[in-house]
Amino acid sequence: QVELVESGGGLVPPGGSLRLSCAASGGTFSRYTMGWFRQAPGKEREFVAATIWRRGWIYDADYADSMKGRFTISRDNAKNTVYLQLNSPQPEDTAVYYCAAARSPGRTWSQYEYWGQGTQVTVSS
Repeated sequence: QVELVESGGGLVPPGGSLRLSCAASGGTFSRYTMGWFRQAPGKEREFVAATIWRRGWIYDADYADSMKGRFTISRDNAKNTVYLQLNSPQPEDTAVYYCAAARSPGRTWSQYEYWGQGTQVTVSS
């Protein structure tokens, strides 16, 4: 059983920056694909980014097209933590952001077995 706890959400002005964290416990963190999803009111949960375990210490990063170049995903296996850096977020990035873990790569939320409780990000001046 993997438990995930997100933190770092809050209010950020347009063009600012924010870093979300997700601390994991249980399981072998280094071998999981770790993803970030988000869900805005009235909208479906959508894929944001993932850090994918390939083999050994090799990981790939995958981003939704609209996030590429604006958001950065990273992981620290020593701390069992995955991060999402939001650079220059805009009001349309306002959503609850969820961290998730999967045993194989994917962009579909149903592929992820474990979920955090979510952290609210509000982009507003």
